Amino acid sequence: MLPGLKQGLVQVYTGEGKGKTTAAFGLALRAAGHGLKVVIVQFMKTARYGEHKALQYLAPYVLVKAFGRPGFIHRGGVQPEDFEQAHQALSFAREIMLKGEADVLILDEINNALYFGLLEEQEVLNFLKERPPQVEVVLTGRHAPPSIIEAADLVTEMRPIKHPYEKGIPARQGIEF
Repeated sequence: MLPGLKQGLVQVYTGEGKGKTTAAFGLALRAAGHGLKVVIVQFMKTARYGEHKALQYLAPYVLVKAFGRPGFIHRGGVQPEDFEQAHQALSFAREIMLKGEADVLILDEINNALYFGLLEEQEVLNFLKERPPQVEVVLTGRHAPPSIIEAADLVTEMRPIKHPYEKGIPARQGIEF
């Protein structure tokens, strides 16, 4: 098992296509397999997804903490609680990062939190500047702003080419959620 990372980077998974969270969780699985400590902080989500159940089996290598209220946030439908939850999530992530409790820190859907104005870009950029050099930080979600893309070392854009929704096939438990 590895003692930790010698060099961490900043990764961004963004775009309109499916697979951003899935890619980040695949990275979590790989890191845990090498004995690295992974913390996944979910923005705008509750602990009701299949991945929460599955990742419990990877403890103590993987911890998932969700911050959000039930339901989806839509433009114009942002509630005061959404701002509070997003700031709690970022504070929790900062504490974990600065205490050295994660080799890999995944900020799932943080780009969407930025898009909905729940966080300011400068807050997230300051967070990234505080990153210890041995911590890998992954930011997921649609609408990654140019400043976040610029701050990253690796950026992957998921682009839809074909999707079962186009045929009227709804999201399936165990596959899409």
